[in-house]
Amino acid sequence: MSPVWTKPFRLGELGKNAMTVQLAPDAAQRSEIARALGLVSLSALSAELTLRPWMDGVEITGSFQAVVEQVCAVSLDNFEHPLSGEIALRAVPAGSPQAPDSVGGEVDYDSEAPDPPDVLESDTLDLAAYVVEHLGLEIDPFARKPGVAFDYTPSDEIESPFAVLKRLKGDGA
Repeated sequence: MSPVWTKPFRLGELGKNAMTVQLAPDAAQRSEIARALGLVSLSALSAELTLRPWMDGVEITGSFQAVVEQVCAVSLDNFEHPLSGEIALRAVPAGSPQAPDSVGGEVDYDSEAPDPPDVLESDTLDLAAYVVEHLGLEIDPFARKPGVAFDYTPSDEIESPFAVLKRLKGDGA
């Protein structure tokens, strides 16, 4: 899939100091992002990212704010609601000593340890793709419109499956 909204950034542009980047897609790009994420619409999306040198790569921190329109999982009504999230990740170029070992074998998982850095295919990364990825992670797949409650009370009467078949067949057995 070709990304609709991109903001390429070359690692060589970073230098030794941190830099802040503001991102906001236009209306057409927001419409395509909404379609890709299964939203009814995406009326607002903006992000502020801080990029800092990290080892031979980059550390990206920041946040995003969005207003999404989804379908309520209970009432099936469309509704808008705000979403926000934090972004914190690291990326290194291919061949970096900090790149995780991708050669088979066992993987040790420590839930308290930071995520391993992303390994870039080139010296360029797409900041917009990271924002869309983190937005997608914040979307509730079973969103519920405020004030809507799932109200189901099962019948007290339990009917035998054989009684249902007898009723369907009729009395002329």
